[in-house]
Amino acid sequence: MKKKNGYFLVREEILPEAIKKTIRVKEMLKRGDAATINEAVEKMELSRSAYYKYKDYVFPFYEASENKIVTLTFLLEHKKGVLSSLLNTISHDSGSVLTINQGIPLQGVANATVSIETANLSVDLEALLDKLRMVDGVKRLEVLGQA
Repeated sequence: MKKKNGYFLVREEILPEAIKKTIRVKEMLKRGDAATINEAVEKMELSRSAYYKYKDYVFPFYEASENKIVTLTFLLEHKKGVLSSLLNTISHDSGSVLTINQGIPLQGVANATVSIETANLSVDLEALLDKLRMVDGVKRLEVLGQA
């Protein structure tokens, strides 16, 4: 029986240094902060062999979510305009809202689930998530999944 390969979301702080440095090397190369792989790995004090070992298997979350549908779940304060502000923030960064589901408020808060298409985002997904967390009335935001 063939073993199925899977993908996991893992918080950065538990990753080994070699994997974190590999991600940073890839980002340096993408931004143009280093002209060559050799230059980037030297700056990060990472061996070339470690870089080549991990480079095809690690990437930042926002890169994995490009051209995807991402489902977000929110805990929102029950006050006027919170959901509207969320949707406006998504729209401002060219996100396309596909579905919205909001529960009835209980004890001053409501759960909401929003699915967005990320293909045309004008910012990376991490930046959008940061903006959404800052919306007045958002108590909690979690990424539920992506397709």
